Amino acid sequence: MPNSQVRVMLVDDSPLVLTILRRILGRSPEVKIVGTAAHGREALQRMPELDPQVVCTDLQMPIMDGLQLTQEIMATDPRPILVVSSVVGEENPENVFDLLQAGALDVFPKPHSGNEADYDVIADQLVRKIRILSGVHVIRKRPRKVFHGASPGADRPPVRTAAADGDIRMIVIGASTGGPQAFHAVLSALPADFPIPIVGIQHIGAGFLGGFVKWLVSGCRLSVKVAERHETLQAGTVYFAPEGQHLVFDTNGRIEFDDEADFEGHRPSVTVTMRSAARQFSTAAFGVLLTGMGRDGADGLQEIARAGGSTLVQDQQSCVVFGMPKRAIELGAAQHVLPLEKISLKLKQLCAGQFR
Repeated sequence: MPNSQVRVMLVDDSPLVLTILRRILGRSPEVKIVGTAAHGREALQRMPELDPQVVCTDLQMPIMDGLQLTQEIMATDPRPILVVSSVVGEENPENVFDLLQAGALDVFPKPHSGNEADYDVIADQLVRKIRILSGVHVIRKRPRKVFHGASPGADRPPVRTAAADGDIRMIVIGASTGGPQAFHAVLSALPADFPIPIVGIQHIGAGFLGGFVKWLVSGCRLSVKVAERHETLQAGTVYFAPEGQHLVFDTNGRIEFDDEADFEGHRPSVTVTMRSAARQFSTAAFGVLLTGMGRDGADGLQEIARAGGSTLVQDQQSCVVFGMPKRAIELGAAQHVLPLEKISLKLKQLCAGQFR
């Protein structure tokens, strides 16, 4: 029905990209493109007239770039913003995530192909993301100062090769939509001597993981990296699953990869990693589920709880999308339900006896 269509504005300085996006989104009855703009200033000028429900913007544009546009929108007339950008090969791919810190909700890889054979797949993914974001309530946001973390490897606590009874030996954190901002909030509040290794699973578009990790490094005291096969988990380090592979653990607790089929539509999958953590670490595993659409991670969190481990989910009020934590709560898998700003404090409290 026309009244249910999501009104979308496209902002990009490339006429070719705008044409491709129009063709892709034009295939869906769920979306109506109400207008386009070649840069942020033009977008701001057209906002009152077009009144889009979702703004899709590139990062790099003349006159006013995507970051300035996002800051202006979130300070004066907040509404959902989706970053549609190409990061592969860019000099500073982490800059895309500055838009998320400024208030944009999610990122999507910019389509470059004019091949219509690719349109259906891209359209399904992009329309689904736009539809989800159109229902998100956003509030005014003022720019915050960014903490520049210590260089990787500085003041690292020693490797934990064994744990006493009752100790937490590892933490798995999973997230989807809104996850980059949530990960940043949690990890940036943890100290460099945090005594437990953390494994992160973030659903993110192809090509964005490297920039995401670099962005976290600039704002965290912990060491943050993309995981490598056969690594032994070390305290004070955050390991993110690589693109296109499930992260699991061998019988010695070392990192392994599994390229089996998608689980719940995702690879890497939060549930796959949490189930492996439950098997290998049992009572010493701690699972955390942050904001995200869908149900990936809920069953994995339940496995950790059944194994005697600890579990925590982000509450509804602080989630961008409450899907994943909600499902975990419905399963009875969440031992703690907390707002985002209190999660890092809870992690520190639960691990307090393990600090040096």
